[in-house]
Formats: sequence, structure tokens, C-alpha cells
Amino acid sequence: MKLTSYKDQAGHESFGLVVGEAASPQGIIDLGDRYSSLRDLLADEQGLAFARSRTGQAPSIAWSEVRLLPVIPNPAKIFCVGVNYASHIKETGREMPPKPMIFTRFAESQVGANEDMVCPKVSDQFDYEGELAVIIGKRSRYVSPQHAMERVAGYSCYNDGSLRDWQRHSQQFAPGKNFSKTGAFGPWMVTTDELPDVAAQTLKTRLNGQEVQSATLDDLIFDVPTLVSYCSSFITLEPGDVIITGTTGGVGAFHKPPLWMKAGDTVEVEVSGIGVLRNGIVKEADDFAI
Repeated sequence: MKLTSYKDQAGHESFGLVVGEAASPQGIIDLGDRYSSLRDLLADEQGLAFARSRTGQAPSIAWSEVRLLPVIPNPAKIFCVGVNYASHIKETGREMPPKPMIFTRFAESQVGANEDMVCPKVSDQFDYEGELAVIIGKRSRYVSPQHAMERVAGYSCYNDGSLRDWQRHSQQFAPGKNFSKTGAFGPWMVTTDELPDVAAQTLKTRLNGQEVQSATLDDLIFDVPTLVSYCSSFITLEPGDVIITGTTGGVGAFHKPPLWMKAGDTVEVEVSGIGVLRNGIVKEADDFAI
């Protein structure tokens, strides 16, 4: 199943099942009549079974009539994993980390598929990071790697847009990872039964049609079960929480000269078996303030 969150033309937010193939979705079977959000559906042990029972129905709303939101618009927690691909370790010159490098991103920093990501006025070093997002489906604490996949609901694409100068202000990454509308999440969640071997999938990032990142997910240093187990050791994971698993080599910061995203660009993150997350890039207005 493919599940997504959306806003209709009247501004009403809801979620539902995507109808049609990934390359040409037709519409959405709305599930908001029973649950207030996709996060709430995941919190119900019978939620995914309920969604599955609605497959085959006609779409409630056409694809052309929706604006996609981040797959989980309201996650309680978003954990990001730094330098978690062998290829990215090589280009950064870092040593192999003994444990996952974890930092946080806030929900308000996200946009959905087809929405513009925003380069803030205080930086011109806006970098792409194509990543696999893991969405938790069951409450989990101290879950072992052997049982971790039982706690995962599905996967999505993520662009963990990074302001490199702000990221490097100190050893803490958070400032460069949390500007408004710098992270993109979508276009939908594919349930784990559709991808029984996620490590066999391929991750690609394209900037203006040019491939800038490519790797198979078996290049992860810490794989999905290890990350779920590790995060559940220091905090209780809840349904709808998101773990962004890290980016591969080829980020813009290590091109010569650096390859930053700029206004007018289009960036795509594609994970095979899931789909394509596409976003435009705009620059924040010089006079913007609140």
C-alpha cells in the first residue's frame, strides 16, 4: 500500500490510500472518516488492516486536486543519522563511526512532495541529501535488531536539505538542519510488505535532471534494524516517528566547486520500489521577518 497526507483545494487536511502506479497516481481513497491523521492510524493496531480493507475502492479525490503534505505532517520525533554510508564517509574523510551519529529535525522544517524547499536569506550553501525515511508503526523500547523490523510501518523518500555553513558553526548539526521548509518528505509511505528487502533498493538524487548521488541501500553502515534498535534504546519510539537513515556520497559540499541548490532548481530523490520525491527551490525574501 501507498499512504499519503494531503490538503484539498478547500484547505482541509486529510490522508489516505494512493490509487494508481507510482509513475501515474490517479487519486486518493480518503481515510479521514475514521482517523484524524496517518499518525493516528498507525497508532491503532488495526489501522493498517483497516486501510488495506479499503483498497480497490474508487478514489475519493483526484490526484490533480490535492497538495501533498509531508507523509507524517505531525511526527512526535524525527531522528536523522549522520555519515551513515560508506561512500559518504570516504568523501568526508571521517573515520568509521562506532555508533550511529544521531541529530534531530523538527516537523515544522518539512514540506511535502512538489512543494518548494526554501533557501534562507542568511545562507547560500543549501545542499541536497537524498535519504531513505523509516516510519515507525508500533510503540518500541529496547527492541532488539532481530525484532526491529516488526516495528516498522513503511518507508518514504527524504531530502534532508542542509545549510552547510550553519551546520558547521559548531559540532552540533541542528542549526543547519532545521530552517523552515528545508526538509522534504514524500510523496508517500510504502508499507514494508511491499519492500521485504529494503537493502536491495537503490537511492538516487538528481539536480536539474543530472544524477548527483547513487547507491544501493546495502551501503548503509548502520542498517535499518540497527537504527531502530539503537534509537529505541535511548527513547521510546512511537507510531509515526521517523528515522532518516543518512545520505550517500555525492553531496554538493564535496563537489569542486561546491554544487549548491539555488532558486529555480529542481531536485529529485528517488528510491526504487517507493517513488520520486520532487521539489523546486526558491530563495527566501531579503525583507522576510516575523
